[in-house]
Amino acid sequence: MRQILLALALIGAGALSLLPVAQAATPSSASDAGPEAQLTRILADIEANRLDDAAKKTDALLSQYPNFRLAHLIKGDLLLARSKPIQTFGAASNAPKDRLDDLRDEAIVRLKAYRDKPQTRYVPRYLLQMQADQKFAIVVDTAKSRLYLYQNDIANGGRPRFVADYYITHGKLGTEKTREGDKKTPIGVYHVTSSLPAQRIGDLYGIGAYPLDYPNEWDRRQGRSGHGIWLHGTPSNTYSRPPKASDGCVVLTNADLTALSKNLQIGLTPVIISNSIEWLSLDDWQAERTALTRAIEEWRTDWESRDINRYLSHYSKRFQAGNQSLEQFAQQKRQVNAGKEWIKVRLLNPSIFRNPGKEEFVVVTFDQDYRSNNLSNEMRKRQYWIREDGAWKIIYEGSA
Repeated sequence: MRQILLALALIGAGALSLLPVAQAATPSSASDAGPEAQLTRILADIEANRLDDAAKKTDALLSQYPNFRLAHLIKGDLLLARSKPIQTFGAASNAPKDRLDDLRDEAIVRLKAYRDKPQTRYVPRYLLQMQADQKFAIVVDTAKSRLYLYQNDIANGGRPRFVADYYITHGKLGTEKTREGDKKTPIGVYHVTSSLPAQRIGDLYGIGAYPLDYPNEWDRRQGRSGHGIWLHGTPSNTYSRPPKASDGCVVLTNADLTALSKNLQIGLTPVIISNSIEWLSLDDWQAERTALTRAIEEWRTDWESRDINRYLSHYSKRFQAGNQSLEQFAQQKRQVNAGKEWIKVRLLNPSIFRNPGKEEFVVVTFDQDYRSNNLSNEMRKRQYWIREDGAWKIIYEGSA
């Protein structure tokens, strides 16, 4: 029966030969009591040839998750092992190969994620600053089929604090969505926009769905199309789906979506979807955050100075807002500034999220309180900042 474990290790290119758990951070999370933890204990029993103990644990797992197909497969192998040697994972002679491949893939990513927790001294590079009323942020790692939940730790200066992680399914044809119907999951910075109850959308989406704002402004600038990218659950007869099985959505088990939904804020919660998470030490995270905050503050003070050339120096040569080019934007600002005797600008409740894709930019959102001798207004503004000529520049700005 140990061949089951060995087969998983071979198929996963060493997925089960990871750093010992003691070398990684092991914060309390949903997965510590979830199916990954139970699968790990089951496979440990199999490796030690404690097949009766493994069978009992598998039965307990199935009593908790009766639609968990991966657990059913392991149970089947355990039953077969009583009558003959097992040479592979999914040993039944009539088992369909494509289904077995899906279950192998699920087993590998679940076990690897359980043993490879985020380290407490590192945070995702993308969560540079959450606004004060954003209680949580979500980061999805499609390569690991994992969703990570981080809390906005206000007491520690808004540092992201790991809370929980969950197994997810993403697009059956991968990531980098570009068009309608390509069955890929988009990569980028998005936000939860609404909540759709199960009775409104049908059993296919499980207990409910949380639409995301794909395509965002950056996606539209790149000519990307499509719609209907959601966080959602699974049908009532299915516990979990294979790692790559959706039409582009991010899919969780119904139990995990129920737990996650308690932390979602409509219109506020950021969902950052990446191919593979880039981690920063806390020192590097703070340094990058400080550099961006400084660039934004320089833009604000140069706007207040009414020195139009200094103000415009913060904008990219490729700046565009709607149909307005940098030249048109500059001409308009010069005309407006000619009538100003003074300007005061406050930026309140800011958030800064770095794009996880190949395109290097950050998404900056804030409440803008603008005052001058002849005009006052307040608005929620969003900007995209890129690296250009060694400095951070604004390539887009508009209302959020």
